[in-house]
Amino acid sequence: MSKQAARAAPIRRVGLVEAVYARIRADIMAVKIPADTHISVDRLASDLGVSQTPIREALSLLEAQGLVIREHLVGCCTGPKLTRDQLAQLHEIRLLLEPAAAARAARLMSEQALNELAALAYRMDPDPDDASRATYDQLAEDDAEFHARIARGSGNPLIAESLDLLHAHLHIIRLRQNGPVNKDTFGEHRSILRALRSRDPSAAATTMAEHLQRSHRRLLRLLPD
Repeated sequence: MSKQAARAAPIRRVGLVEAVYARIRADIMAVKIPADTHISVDRLASDLGVSQTPIREALSLLEAQGLVIREHLVGCCTGPKLTRDQLAQLHEIRLLLEPAAAARAARLMSEQALNELAALAYRMDPDPDDASRATYDQLAEDDAEFHARIARGSGNPLIAESLDLLHAHLHIIRLRQNGPVNKDTFGEHRSILRALRSRDPSAAATTMAEHLQRSHRRLLRLLPD
């Protein structure tokens, strides 16, 4: 475990498993617990000031998301980095789900939800004078939230739940790499937003598909051949 996690304040007893799950997941997503790292239940229990039971339950939830794996005679470990083939498979699934979700969202999202999505999209405009890792991490988090809100706006909870699992993996790829902070994603999100605001399902699906293709190419550049 990292020194940052070790210094974290003890978790309150209310909603214990959920709080433990959120804390461990956040550390994995921020790479405070790196890929392919053994997770000590004893150490986590000591660091978070809880018993082993909520730790084990939280790890089971993370295992269901693919963020944690169990190895024989080893115990729990964080998942490995994705390969290019695995990323291609995830991309294929996203292309099946997200354009359809955007098309549905163009018809179903409320004006309030669209306004909140717009505020999120414009918050992602990167400052050209600030290329810090903190800025990049925040953009990655906002990017995942942008897609999650459109999935929820589709009115199909199964789409939203499926994409949530996929984004967990893609989010880790972003945070594991020192990728460039630029305006590409910001511009593409604005195009999607315009299609949603125009209530044009076809345009929403097309702009989402184009964004996914470009995003995939950017992510491929971050992975070894």
